[in-house]
Amino acid sequence: MRLLDEACESGARLVPCCRVIGLDVRTVQRWRTSTVCEDMRMGPKTKPANSLSASEEKEILRVVNTKEFRNLSSKQIVAILADRGTYLASESTIERLLHREDQRKHRGPKRCPTVVKPKEKSTTGPRELWSWDITYLKGPINGCFFYLYMTIDIWSRKIVAAKVFDRECSQLAKDWMLAAMEQEGCRVASMTVHSDNGAPMKGTLKACLEGLGVFMSYSRPHVSDDNPFSESTFGTMKTRWDYPADGFQSIEDAKAWCDSFVAWYNNEHRHSSIGYVTPNERHTGQAEAILADRRCLYEQARKKHPERWPGKVRAWTASKTVYLNPDRHTLEMQRGN
Repeated sequence: MRLLDEACESGARLVPCCRVIGLDVRTVQRWRTSTVCEDMRMGPKTKPANSLSASEEKEILRVVNTKEFRNLSSKQIVAILADRGTYLASESTIERLLHREDQRKHRGPKRCPTVVKPKEKSTTGPRELWSWDITYLKGPINGCFFYLYMTIDIWSRKIVAAKVFDRECSQLAKDWMLAAMEQEGCRVASMTVHSDNGAPMKGTLKACLEGLGVFMSYSRPHVSDDNPFSESTFGTMKTRWDYPADGFQSIEDAKAWCDSFVAWYNNEHRHSSIGYVTPNERHTGQAEAILADRRCLYEQARKKHPERWPGKVRAWTASKTVYLNPDRHTLEMQRGN
């Protein structure tokens, strides 16, 4: 401050002097007018003179966490205490204190466990990671539905099992899932089955599969993005041109249509995420040869007319590793590729 005063008395301006010294002009002005402490320094680390004491903060936290007040907002608490002739602090002060202690959301006992995103899972081949779900199919009258149980092999996108039932039932799901695993020749001890949290996904099915060594994975409640493969397949099914949007006349009609859809999807539908080969070709290991033939064809076309190919030819590849609910690092890595 002495050096600044000398410079200003000699004709220098305060702003460039502060810039040379490395101080803000407002700081210097505050130092000149403040009498808080001997060296007149103030800033974010300086505790305000009117701040609450540690004992007062402790008392406020004790009161707002009592059984009577733990489920009320700070405004409600202040009003109730005022009617009783008690004043602890203002609403904003209580809110700042609760925010600092991370108690603004919920101060009462937890009524349900914290729900977190399912852990990342990956697969590099068929019969390792399955996703299954149930979708409603409209019946002949309003309020009448049939239920399509469908299981997808995440690596190949093949529908490995699909059947229409007249109800949702864990016992039906168990028998149907075991039959699908036997038909596919799965090694159950090395499998993961992912689904949402519906009642048919739990109970008898869960107990049976976990007893066989299958790892069960579940979505968060009301979060469809945690089960994207099944939801996407249902979307493809219900947006097909021949899907009966007005409903099926009988369960037999629903079964026949779903069987035809599964046959088309597995054997004719060229899936964008697996290099535009069919799920059955990917599932049976034919996809690599098909993609290699396409690359060869494109290379020959480029050699024939190089002037038409200013850049590289199309890669015609499909990812060898497929992720379910990838974490942030995996997503960034996929974007980079």
